[in-house]
Amino acid sequence: MLKSLIIYSSTEGQTKLISERIGSSMRINNNKIISIEEADSIDLSNYDQIIIGASIRYGKHSNKVLKLIKKNKKILDVKKTAFFSVNVTARKYEKSTPETNPYVLKFLKKTNWKPSKTAVFAGKIDYPRYSFFDKHIIRLIMFITKGPTDLRKTYEFTDWNKVDEFSSDLSNY
Repeated sequence: MLKSLIIYSSTEGQTKLISERIGSSMRINNNKIISIEEADSIDLSNYDQIIIGASIRYGKHSNKVLKLIKKNKKILDVKKTAFFSVNVTARKYEKSTPETNPYVLKFLKKTNWKPSKTAVFAGKIDYPRYSFFDKHIIRLIMFITKGPTDLRKTYEFTDWNKVDEFSSDLSNY
């Protein structure tokens, strides 16, 4: 039986939700979903398929994700692997694929990792939950990139059908 491990790095919780959706949508019953903080206690070689999901905050993925990949690169290179990035930039059609999303391209180049499957999903802006600093910095970024700026609202951009399609692809390889 195929054993899958899903590791997520989530800033505000959207990447965790996407990871859970992937885990529940895959037609594989032997899934384990863990946060990046738990990953050091897991032997990745015990899994047939390893899926890593990471969010973007202020233009970059967490250093913890970079360290995980660097530490386990030899294992990742011989396993079935997948990577997905969650970022609000992916809300724009022209930046919504792994081949066109600047964060995915930069990340894969930096890690020199070539996952078997790659995806990018638009994330979520939850202004009411953010700290004063984050709220205003993100609002400024959204203003510059012509995104939503109403501090009273939450904006979810995740295309859940796209997440389900990715899950289905993972189940079939």
